[in-house]
Amino acid sequence: MEAGSTGDAELQSLLSALWSAAGVRGCFGRRDREPDEQDEVPCTVASLTEYGQVLGQVRLPTGQSVVCGCMAVRGGDDSSDWLDFYVPTGALDKAGIEYWDGRPFFRSAVIDDWLAGIATETFRQAPFSLGVVGWMVSGLAEASTLAGELPKERGMGYLLPRDGILHYGPANT
Repeated sequence: MEAGSTGDAELQSLLSALWSAAGVRGCFGRRDREPDEQDEVPCTVASLTEYGQVLGQVRLPTGQSVVCGCMAVRGGDDSSDWLDFYVPTGALDKAGIEYWDGRPFFRSAVIDDWLAGIATETFRQAPFSLGVVGWMVSGLAEASTLAGELPKERGMGYLLPRDGILHYGPANT
């Protein structure tokens, strides 16, 4: 999700809304330890900065509980910040989610639609400039270049606000 700013307060609002919308349980900073082997960390921009990401557990639409993570990509003075929410492919494998059909990218309509639903709920609590859904898609588009219009051909899903309403265009190529 493109935050639309570079302020810590805006990014914190987006992170808090995302964690709530996804129903993430826990917040941990270490990838090399199981959750029960570490103390929880605050779900904050400061934790994102300290650990590089925060991790938790989320329930997939299929019912399985899997690890998830979130990281911030800070834009600096000339672009906005991004907040990337992800489920590792290894977790999708363990859950039996099929996401690769031989094409040169990963896609799962079930997961894409689930992620779009999380983004939609997040937007209600903390509006953002643009959301993209897909594998390794952060930063591949910017709200400023879309001029409020969803691309007709989409190799990834787009969540684009227009007149205060978030519009979802799923991947279609």
